[in-house]
Amino acid sequence: MKSRDTLIRLRRFQADEKRRKVAQIEAMIADFARMAADLDREIGQEEQRAGISDPAHFAYPTYARAAAQRRDNIRRSAEDLDVQLAAAKAALAEAFEELKKVEILDDRERSGERAAENARDQASMDAIGLSRVRA
Repeated sequence: MKSRDTLIRLRRFQADEKRRKVAQIEAMIADFARMAADLDREIGQEEQRAGISDPAHFAYPTYARAAAQRRDNIRRSAEDLDVQLAAAKAALAEAFEELKKVEILDDRERSGERAAENARDQASMDAIGLSRVRA
C-alpha cells in the first residue's frame, strides 16, 4: 500500500511538472507575440518618420530593417516553440493517463479491502445475532 501511495505521489509530481512546462512554453509564446507586435509598431513608426515603407528602397531606415529582421527571428522562434508545445502537451496527456491508471488501480484495491472488511463485520454481527437467538 505504501509503495502505491509513493507511486501516486510520483505520478502527480510528474504530471505537475509537465503542466508547468506547458504553461512556461505558452508564456514564452505569448511574450514572443507581444515582442513581435511591439517591433511591428516600432517599424511602422520608423517608416512613417522616414517616409519610406519599401524595404528594398536604398534609403530605407537601418533601424527598421534591423527591427524587421529581429521580428522575423522572434516569429520563427515562436513557431519552433509551437512544435515544443505540441510535444509538451502530448507528454502531459500521457502523464495524466499514467496517473489515472495508478489511481484507478488504487481505488479498486481499496474498494476490495473495504468489501472484505464489510463482509467480516457482517459475519461477526451474524454470529452475535445467532448467539443471542440461541441463548
